[in-house]
Amino acid sequence: MPLRILLAPMEGLLDHSLRDTLTRIGGVDLCVSEFIRVTDQLLPPRVFTRVVPELLTGGRTGAGTPVRAQLLGSDPACLAENAARLASLGPAGIDLNFGCPAPTVNRHRGGAVLLDEPELVHAIVAAVRRAVPMNMPVSAKMRLGHRDDALMLDNARGIAAAGASELVVHGRTKVHGYRPPAYWDRIALIRESVGIPVVANGEVWNVADAERCLAESGCDALMLGRGMVADPGLALAVRGVSAPDWSAMPPLLQHFWHRIAGHVVARHRAGRLKQWLNLLRRRFPEAQALFERMRTVNEPELVAAMLQAETAMLQAEAATA
Repeated sequence: MPLRILLAPMEGLLDHSLRDTLTRIGGVDLCVSEFIRVTDQLLPPRVFTRVVPELLTGGRTGAGTPVRAQLLGSDPACLAENAARLASLGPAGIDLNFGCPAPTVNRHRGGAVLLDEPELVHAIVAAVRRAVPMNMPVSAKMRLGHRDDALMLDNARGIAAAGASELVVHGRTKVHGYRPPAYWDRIALIRESVGIPVVANGEVWNVADAERCLAESGCDALMLGRGMVADPGLALAVRGVSAPDWSAMPPLLQHFWHRIAGHVVARHRAGRLKQWLNLLRRRFPEAQALFERMRTVNEPELVAAMLQAETAMLQAEAATA
């Protein structure tokens, strides 16, 4: 089967503005949005479109990449009701979050803590599957477990038996957090135990990581998160396609800057840009230099001017090369 690459949801980092920017580079088959929290009420459409504005453009990013919208909660009936409304807005599918490790989310019975209750996980997936049209994909993302991986097969089998069309597995428990390594060999055990496609996720930062992850998990699909944010050309590189160098990045940073101006208050915009630059430093020395120049700059006008200057400098260098 051809390799599939998904772009991960990352609360507080990989939102619709960064999705739109990264998918312009290419190599990504599908995005999953950051979670929409469901508690005890039917959410109005504006809540869904605020988190997933791609619902207003056919469920796709500006580059045409489909976006699956993710729900998080613990009440099967309420999740089903919200999933039905969400499905009517036209996402490329609905994903269910059983992987978020955030303490505040877990304290309110959301995310990875639900993996202690495989019967509830099954009930949630089954309720959502019944509530949406059969042609609407329903997928799930899970970690190996909450405190340990003792229930990982019970959860995976329950998700598959409930009718999920695909399962993404982050190869760590909630307790592991994001500390290396990711246990890709455990994903293989899950893949062998279910009859639905399994996507491997966790600690893929470069092509060598991707190759090892695919080999150890036996999967033919990857979900990239921080690795793709740090190296926006990673999906292309994994496919054996030449990835863009730093000269392609300043225009993308400018695009991202203009996107966040539409939904991030002025005093936080520089922080969002520096957050991305901080990860880009792993891949590009030039990002380190730009980060250092911007470190103490927070005024939006100055940030915009610095991005324009970086782009102009690279264009001038290319013209004289």
